[in-house]
Amino acid sequence: MRKFLVILDDSRECVNAMRFAALRAAQTGAEVQILSIITPEEFQGWIGVADIMREEARERIEAHFEVFAKWMRDRQGINPELVIREGEQVDEILAQIEEDADIGILVLGAGTDGNSPGPLVTQMSRNSGSLPIPITIVPGELSRDRLEAVSKG
Repeated sequence: MRKFLVILDDSRECVNAMRFAALRAAQTGAEVQILSIITPEEFQGWIGVADIMREEARERIEAHFEVFAKWMRDRQGINPELVIREGEQVDEILAQIEEDADIGILVLGAGTDGNSPGPLVTQMSRNSGSLPIPITIVPGELSRDRLEAVSKG
């Protein structure tokens, strides 16, 4: 079965990417995999403190995930899968795509500040020519109604 891979982070643009992935998955009978990445710089310091911080980061990710998962289950009938990885963002996204052959599309949200699409879209675009799957970039400023309209079909 095909999966839409969407990245869960603290960015505003992540919301539209989540919505789009869920809407498209519901329309096409696909699944949604939500990937959240804990970066190494979050845990600079003593080992004991780093372990506590890592656990707190996981708890925060799981709570954030549950908000999206509940909406996907209740509104779209989609039961998303959560994957948490540790490392550099782009490296971990590429590793997840390589390790899960069912991932068919990477869905990213474009930044809303108007000056750039955001660091993740910029970095992943540099790798797009060698990716084994397509990338869908969802505008961060797209209204909910317009997002629903373009996701159908």
